[in-house]
Amino acid sequence: MADGGRDRELDIRGLTTRYGPVTALDGVSVLARPGEVTAVLGANGAGKTTLLRTVSGLVKGSDGAVLLGGRDLAGAPAETIARAGVAHVPEGRGVITELTVEENLRLGELLGSARRGKADKNERLASVYGMFPPLAQRRRQVANSLSGGERQMLVIGRALLSEPEVLLLDEPSLGLAPRVVAQIFGLIRDLVDRERITVLLVEQNARSALSIADTGFVLNLGRVVASDDAEALAADAELRHAYLGF
Repeated sequence: MADGGRDRELDIRGLTTRYGPVTALDGVSVLARPGEVTAVLGANGAGKTTLLRTVSGLVKGSDGAVLLGGRDLAGAPAETIARAGVAHVPEGRGVITELTVEENLRLGELLGSARRGKADKNERLASVYGMFPPLAQRRRQVANSLSGGERQMLVIGRALLSEPEVLLLDEPSLGLAPRVVAQIFGLIRDLVDRERITVLLVEQNARSALSIADTGFVLNLGRVVASDDAEALAADAELRHAYLGF
C-alpha cells in the first residue's frame, strides 16, 4: 500500500448523474478520508449504488468532480480509475465460480502489478490470507463451494490485491445472516485500522454500517439530506425513523 495522507482522500463534489430524463444523483458531495470508513446510507432508490458506479467510471456523470489526491477522475474510463487506485466491489459477490479461490484472488493482482511492479505478489497474497483465514483453508477449492460470507471475503480480498488507495463497497451485507454480517463488518473495520486506506461503504443495513463507520452521509432521492459523525447519525432518532429504517 502507498503511504497515507491526501493521496487517499476521495473528495466527491457536486456529482450529478442522469439516466435519460431521470436524475439519479443531484449535486452529491461526499468526503471520504484515509483511515476511515465513510458510510453512504439510504433506502432503495436513494442513489447509493449509482454513486459508487459513477465514482468508479461504470456510469458517466453529467457534472461534478471526483478528486483522488487532488486529481479529478470524473468522466475517466473505468480502467483508468482502477489503475489510479480505486477498487470497486459491486453488489452481488461476483466471483468466477469455476475458478479456485486462489485463481480468483490472482485476478486482483493484474491492476496492482501494473501500478506497483516491484511489489511482491506472494507477500500480498499471504497478507490477504492472513486477513481472511477461511480463504487460506479453501485456496484450492472452486469458488462455487464457498458460503455467502466466504464469497464476500473473496471479492474484498481480490480487490485488496490491486493495492487500492480507495475501496468502494456496495452492500457487503446483502443476503448474509446477522452473525456473518457482524464478521464481515468487523473485518472491514480491522482492515481500515491496519492499512489506513479509504473505504466508502454503501449500505441499506444502516445500523451495522454506522457501528463501524467514522462518518456518514444519508441520501434520499439522489440528494444528501444529512451528514455527520457516525455516532451522531445513529443517535438522531428522527433521522433514523425518516431515512434509515431503525
